[in-house]
Amino acid sequence: MSLHHATPGELIDIRPLGDKLIDSASIALVRTNDFEVMRLVLPKGKSIPEHQIEGELTLHCLEGSVEVEALGQRRQLQAGQMLYLEGNTPYALAAAENASVLMTMLRKGDDSKADGS
Repeated sequence: MSLHHATPGELIDIRPLGDKLIDSASIALVRTNDFEVMRLVLPKGKSIPEHQIEGELTLHCLEGSVEVEALGQRRQLQAGQMLYLEGNTPYALAAAENASVLMTMLRKGDDSKADGS
Protein backbone atom coordinates (compact mmCIF):
# COMPACT_ATOMS: atom_id res chain seq x y z
CA MET A 1 0.00 0.00 0.00
CA SER A 2 1.48 3.36 -0.99
CA LEU A 3 1.37 6.42 1.22
CA HIS A 4 -1.10 9.19 0.49
CA HIS A 5 0.47 12.26 -1.07
CA ALA A 6 -1.55 15.41 -1.62
CA THR A 7 -3.02 16.00 -5.05
CA PRO A 8 -3.04 19.37 -6.83
CA GLY A 9 -5.51 21.71 -5.11
CA GLU A 10 -5.79 19.58 -1.95
CA LEU A 11 -5.56 21.48 1.34
CA ILE A 12 -2.70 20.29 3.57
CA ASP A 13 -2.80 20.91 7.32
CA ILE A 14 0.64 21.94 8.60
CA ARG A 15 -0.48 23.47 11.88
CA PRO A 16 1.65 22.60 14.92
CA LEU A 17 0.90 19.14 16.30
CA GLY A 18 1.10 20.28 19.94
CA ASP A 19 0.40 17.40 22.35
CA LYS A 20 0.12 14.97 19.41
CA LEU A 21 3.73 15.58 18.31
CA ILE A 22 5.30 12.88 20.47
CA ASP A 23 2.96 10.23 19.00
CA SER A 24 3.31 11.40 15.39
CA ALA A 25 5.68 10.22 12.69
CA SER A 26 7.48 12.02 9.89
CA ILE A 27 5.47 11.97 6.68
CA ALA A 28 5.84 12.96 3.03
CA LEU A 29 3.02 15.38 2.24
CA VAL A 30 3.67 15.96 -1.47
CA ARG A 31 5.99 14.10 -3.81
CA THR A 32 6.51 14.58 -7.53
CA ASN A 33 9.46 14.01 -9.83
CA ASP A 34 10.40 17.68 -9.29
CA PHE A 35 9.94 18.36 -5.56
CA GLU A 36 8.98 16.85 -2.22
CA VAL A 37 7.48 18.33 0.93
CA MET A 38 7.81 16.46 4.22
CA ARG A 39 6.83 17.10 7.82
CA LEU A 40 9.74 15.89 9.92
CA VAL A 41 8.77 15.01 13.48
CA LEU A 42 11.75 15.13 15.81
CA PRO A 43 11.28 14.30 19.50
CA LYS A 44 13.76 15.99 21.84
CA GLY A 45 17.19 14.41 21.46
CA LYS A 46 16.49 12.80 18.06
CA SER A 47 18.99 13.58 15.35
CA ILE A 48 19.36 13.08 11.62
CA PRO A 49 22.99 12.41 10.72
CA GLU A 50 24.81 14.51 8.16
CA HIS A 51 23.74 13.91 4.60
CA GLN A 52 23.00 15.92 1.47
CA ILE A 53 20.69 15.96 -1.52
CA GLU A 54 21.37 17.22 -5.03
CA GLY A 55 18.58 19.80 -5.04
CA GLU A 56 18.01 22.95 -3.00
CA LEU A 57 15.96 22.68 0.18
CA THR A 58 14.25 24.74 2.83
CA LEU A 59 13.66 23.85 6.47
CA HIS A 60 10.76 25.70 8.13
CA CYS A 61 10.40 25.04 11.85
CA LEU A 62 6.70 24.75 12.67
CA GLU A 63 7.10 24.14 16.41
CA GLY A 64 9.84 23.53 18.94
CA SER A 65 13.43 24.06 17.89
CA VAL A 66 16.11 22.13 16.04
CA GLU A 67 19.83 22.62 15.71
CA VAL A 68 20.96 22.67 12.09
CA GLU A 69 24.60 22.02 11.32
CA ALA A 70 25.57 23.21 7.83
CA LEU A 71 28.15 25.39 6.10
CA GLY A 72 30.52 25.06 9.05
CA GLN A 73 27.98 26.55 11.48
CA ARG A 74 25.44 25.39 14.03
CA ARG A 75 22.22 27.36 14.08
CA GLN A 76 19.18 27.07 16.28
CA LEU A 77 16.06 27.04 14.10
CA GLN A 78 13.08 28.19 16.18
CA ALA A 79 9.34 27.94 15.46
CA GLY A 80 8.47 30.39 12.71
CA GLN A 81 11.98 30.48 11.23
CA MET A 82 13.11 29.05 7.90
CA LEU A 83 16.53 28.15 6.52
CA TYR A 84 17.51 27.71 2.85
CA LEU A 85 20.37 25.50 1.68
CA GLU A 86 21.80 25.06 -1.80
CA GLY A 87 21.96 21.61 -3.35
CA ASN A 88 24.81 19.29 -2.33
CA THR A 89 25.24 21.10 0.99
CA PRO A 90 25.88 18.60 3.80
CA TYR A 91 23.59 19.19 6.79
CA ALA A 92 22.52 17.48 10.01
CA LEU A 93 19.60 18.08 12.37
CA ALA A 94 19.20 17.58 16.12
CA ALA A 95 16.04 18.34 18.11
CA ALA A 96 16.74 20.63 21.06
CA GLU A 97 13.12 20.06 22.11
CA ASN A 98 10.13 18.28 20.58
CA ALA A 99 9.86 19.79 17.11
CA SER A 100 8.24 19.51 13.72
CA VAL A 101 9.85 20.89 10.59
CA LEU A 102 8.45 21.40 7.12
CA MET A 103 11.14 20.39 4.65
CA THR A 104 10.79 21.26 0.95
CA MET A 105 13.30 19.75 -1.47
CA LEU A 106 13.87 20.13 -5.19
CA ARG A 107 14.49 16.68 -6.60
CA LYS A 108 17.43 16.46 -9.01
CA GLY A 109 19.59 13.67 -10.37
CA ASP A 110 19.16 10.42 -8.43
CA ASP A 111 16.76 12.20 -6.04
CA SER A 112 14.23 12.68 -8.88
CA LYS A 113 13.86 9.07 -9.98
CA ALA A 114 10.34 7.77 -9.48
CA ASP A 115 10.23 5.09 -6.82
CA GLY A 116 6.56 4.14 -6.90
CA SER A 117 5.64 5.87 -3.65
